[in-house]
Amino acid sequence: MKSLTSWFCILALVLAGTSNSVAQDQPAPKEKPSLATKVADVVVVRPISFASTVIGSAFFVIGLPVTSLMKKNKPAARALVTYPAWATFQRPLGDMDAMAD
Repeated sequence: MKSLTSWFCILALVLAGTSNSVAQDQPAPKEKPSLATKVADVVVVRPISFASTVIGSAFFVIGLPVTSLMKKNKPAARALVTYPAWATFQRPLGDMDAMAD
């Protein structure tokens, strides 16, 4: 039940960061995240991203024989391990838009 709740939280955060507007010619200047956004990032998003990294690593190891046979190790590693680890450890604090890319 906990993992299901975690996945719903991740989905909600990812969908909340997406926009339906049409891209303009020039990107808007980035504004600095507020203190509340930074706190939410540290308290909620980073632990969920860390859990995603751990769970994704386990699924990657479990699926490794199949992905090796299909020669698709790099895309699987990128989706299950590299991207969640980047979102946890290297993404700028409070930059929720970076996860939507």
